[in-house]
Amino acid sequence: MVSSAPQKMDLTTIRAVLTELQSEIIPSRFEKAFQPDPQTLQLGFRNLKRIVWLEISWRPDAPRIVVIPSPSYECGESTLAKQLLHGLQKMALTTIIQEGFERVVEFGLSNRIGEPINRSLIIEIMGRHSNFLLLDENRRVITLGRKIKARQSRIRPIGTGDIYFPPPSLTGIKPTQEESFEVWKKRLCHSPKTLRQALMENYQGVSPSLGLQLASKNEEEAKEILSTPVRKISNPQWGKLYKRWKIWLKHLNKDSFTIIFRSPTHYQVWGIDRQKNPDELYISKSLGKYYREKIEQTSLSQAEKELSDKILRYMNHEKNALSQQICLLKDTENSSCLQLKADELLCSIEINKDIIHEAQGLYKKAKKLRRSVKFLNERINYHQKRIEIIKESQTFFDNLLINNIGTHKEKVERITVIKDELDEVLSKSSQKPPKRIKSHRKKPNPLEVISPGGLVIQIGRNHYQNDWISIRMSKPGDLWFHAQECPGSHVVLKSSAGCPNEADLQLAADLAAHFSRARGNHKVAVNMVSTERLKRIPGASPGTVSHSGSNVCWAEPARGKDHISNKEVLA
Repeated sequence: MVSSAPQKMDLTTIRAVLTELQSEIIPSRFEKAFQPDPQTLQLGFRNLKRIVWLEISWRPDAPRIVVIPSPSYECGESTLAKQLLHGLQKMALTTIIQEGFERVVEFGLSNRIGEPINRSLIIEIMGRHSNFLLLDENRRVITLGRKIKARQSRIRPIGTGDIYFPPPSLTGIKPTQEESFEVWKKRLCHSPKTLRQALMENYQGVSPSLGLQLASKNEEEAKEILSTPVRKISNPQWGKLYKRWKIWLKHLNKDSFTIIFRSPTHYQVWGIDRQKNPDELYISKSLGKYYREKIEQTSLSQAEKELSDKILRYMNHEKNALSQQICLLKDTENSSCLQLKADELLCSIEINKDIIHEAQGLYKKAKKLRRSVKFLNERINYHQKRIEIIKESQTFFDNLLINNIGTHKEKVERITVIKDELDEVLSKSSQKPPKRIKSHRKKPNPLEVISPGGLVIQIGRNHYQNDWISIRMSKPGDLWFHAQECPGSHVVLKSSAGCPNEADLQLAADLAAHFSRARGNHKVAVNMVSTERLKRIPGASPGTVSHSGSNVCWAEPARGKDHISNKEVLA
């Protein structure tokens, strides 16, 4: 199974992208710069036809140079982006240089085409050592993506104002077409190592992904061959390896690349003729889409894990606290025994000072236990309410995972809102000051579907959306649905816009059942009441309401799930 982590750009991929960029943005004029995250820049270069947007990233897990669609302006301009705008304004991009098998790319910019280079953009695509630098005409660093301090690297510390010097030279020799099969094989078999180690230590430009692509078209077979000691590889296997080695060098020397997503790795940019795959062109754009999807998927997985861990941590803390309060409450049952024991001591025939002192201590302890009952019950109720809030957040999270609605980016945003509001709601009743949360202060975006009768059905996806649709935005005539005695989403049928039929009511009830913790049941009791009869509970978390005069209807969660899966949602 191919790894879920993004495939890192190697020398072959860099050469493939630069081959396209040479004809796409040389010459062009620098226009704009954005920084969507601390390790990524988006640069706009205008050619004679349009603006071409490059995404340059020095993220350790996905360093890259790719072409992307026009980015959103929401990310704003960071300090680094402003420095680029100030230092490169209206300058012309005239050269793109990448030497030999080095993974260092240099963009040369000058005031006008034909004039000397005044600024240089350096992109070092070297895994966890990747970096981005802007140099002046004297090769001094104006700004950079990641400062390398002396304690981090004795070989090559670098910061603002330093003279730039390239990374250490590559080990191994440069692969050539002229090298014969016998010399090539002898070089790899020089020491008893695996094929993977031999390839990467003896030749420049060989990456782990390229090794898999050279070994075989089948992933499992490729991994097996690469992990085999070189002296145990059969002659037929050596012949196939050398043949693919020569094909790779041929495409590399001729700058003939075509991307395919059917290989032992996530993608491959060599080994296929363009004429045979006319639809698989524009490598840089395809890679831009690939990395965007992979990074969003990685961000989603990370966000899911963080929220899951947070919910588990909060739940364990509250359950432990509740258990302690229950144990203390049980201890208060001994108050009557302590009082009885004190009475017996005072009723004894021989009473002395010590007995009186002991009896007084027992009376005092019994009184303290009786007095603590009220406060312990309050604490138990407090922790039970907090557990219900956590269960509701867990339900919202489960609904997000079960219902595949929205892009990865939208899911990450919704997870962030659930996580932030959980922190805020739980902190309101704790001793810690509430954390300022901005994510949910934007206009809520509840899930909306259209009923069979053409009415809008709104479904809350977090605490604040529940409050928004049920209290703040509801109108006279709207109907509210919620699974009975069960954490879940509020569902509002906008019947103020028209008279609902039986199918509308049933669908709203089915959706309320599906978006609750009772979704695993065959039938679920759902409360239906006019939104005019809802009231906020003072001091409770957002979305916690009381109601009167509700009707109970029976719903089937499976029908609600089928409707969500088969119908197009509005938001």
